[in-house]
Amino acid sequence: MKTMSKILGAVTDAAAEKSPGRYSATISRCIDPVTRYGMVTSPNYMASTAGLEVLRKGGNAVDAAIAIAATMNVVYPMMTTLGGDNFWLIYNAKTQEVKALNASGRAGTKATVGFYTSKGYQKIPSRGYLAAVTVPGAVSGWDAAYTYARQQMAGRGLAWKDLFDSAILYAQDGFPVTPSLARWQAINTDPDDQEFRNLQRFGGFRKMYLKADGSPYRVGETMRLPQLAKTYQAIAGKGAAEFYQGALAKAMAADIAKHGGVLTYEDFANHKADWVEPLSVGYRGYQAYNLPPNSQGMAALEILNILENFDVRSLGEGSADYYHLMAEATKEAFIDRDRYLTDPAFAKIPLERLLSRQHGREQAARIDMQQAHNGLEPLDPKGDTVWIGVVDKDGNAVSLIQSIYHDFGSGIVAGDTGVLLQNRGSFFSLDPSHINHLEPHKRTFHTLIAGMLLKDRKPFLVYGTMGGEGQPQSQTAIVTRVVDFGMFPQDAIAAPRWLNGRTWGAASNTLKIEGRVPQEVFDELARRGHPVEKVGHFTDALGHAGAIMIDPDTGLRYGATDPRSDGLAVGY
Repeated sequence: MKTMSKILGAVTDAAAEKSPGRYSATISRCIDPVTRYGMVTSPNYMASTAGLEVLRKGGNAVDAAIAIAATMNVVYPMMTTLGGDNFWLIYNAKTQEVKALNASGRAGTKATVGFYTSKGYQKIPSRGYLAAVTVPGAVSGWDAAYTYARQQMAGRGLAWKDLFDSAILYAQDGFPVTPSLARWQAINTDPDDQEFRNLQRFGGFRKMYLKADGSPYRVGETMRLPQLAKTYQAIAGKGAAEFYQGALAKAMAADIAKHGGVLTYEDFANHKADWVEPLSVGYRGYQAYNLPPNSQGMAALEILNILENFDVRSLGEGSADYYHLMAEATKEAFIDRDRYLTDPAFAKIPLERLLSRQHGREQAARIDMQQAHNGLEPLDPKGDTVWIGVVDKDGNAVSLIQSIYHDFGSGIVAGDTGVLLQNRGSFFSLDPSHINHLEPHKRTFHTLIAGMLLKDRKPFLVYGTMGGEGQPQSQTAIVTRVVDFGMFPQDAIAAPRWLNGRTWGAASNTLKIEGRVPQEVFDELARRGHPVEKVGHFTDALGHAGAIMIDPDTGLRYGATDPRSDGLAVGY
């Protein structure tokens, strides 16, 4: 019997023959890290090595994911902090089941449409204390996942307190600023953008994340976060309850109240993460899993459900037909998403119908392969997020996504806790008729999604990406390139990426594609009516993706990280 490596290699060779030299100037067989035991991937190398260290000490996939996420909150604060949310897919090798965990926060008790409109707002502010609408859920997700792993998965794993060693070390002793962090600091200290990008106007942000003279850090300079180190020491020693019911919660709530915000101590104390039923559809003989509402996982699965009705491989990877079909399938899925997606506790969402084979066939039938449909409402520009993947030696797997929404979230550091609060709740609408309108204790529409593909009840591909509207699209890129075109994960992630949506300040959507794609592809897409836009060759505006593929024949783990990030895929 051929191994999966040989099968994939043969398919890749066949695809190359159909499209010779398509990317010859830009990529030529990227090298995937390959291991037999544990594998981790994240968009920051310091965080990835923290996870590998946990695996080598006997930790399981959940332990390693927590260690990576905690470290990311220190070294990658423009994308994720303790003040954000997370969502999990966890594969339990012992029971062969996929578990889903929603650790997103709910709006505060005082968060009402009337509260904001009475102050003259037509939309919730993107920055400042009034942007911190929802309770940070990330720590509750770590706690729930850790408890589950200790009780239900093989092996005892590591002690809770040992999962934060790297996070505390880097926060306390310092870490070298990476290119991505330096760039986003510079972007967000723009004195000419008083409304959005001038984050130095917030005293807590200025004290914590900028140098003594108020300037942003440069690449390679050392950043220290002593307040955050103390907070992590408290969480490590006293558990997640310290963040929601202890002195940390009281300190955060007191600072928010002092500045007229909407979150109270009771909002923190009453928060909990929830185990939810994962969504799933079939794709080419695999079972694709994603997260249910209030996550947009339904959109990612709808795209695959549509593509199941097309012979994607025959289109040729990277062809105009390929990008056209991906964009049109995305539009169909987003129409449903924008109509229905909100907190399912507040509205009925017809998921069974939306993910049915029949609905996928109907959506596919509406796609004209020669003409773009351009009636979609402008899409939200992006969200800043990290995706983390782990597979341990026992075959347990984690697909974890964590975020603060916009780069550096609300821009507010709560008191002296070092916790930078998210602004995810600013996505709520203040229009009472909107499906995602603001209500107390409600979870907002969330762009965060995490994916897994299973074959014969075992993980084949663990994958995900950051990037708001781009997440379902980049997930689709990874799946189609691996499954339909036989690419290895690193090749799939390094290949040119696209995004149908808008950027900050733009009034309409464009189909953005990296400039490595041949000009004739851009010309043909424009002829079909796409408002096509050429962007940088490896731009992080199109997200930081990652993946781990498990060869079902050999058990080898192939890791991948994104050249657009500061990441690392590494194993042992």
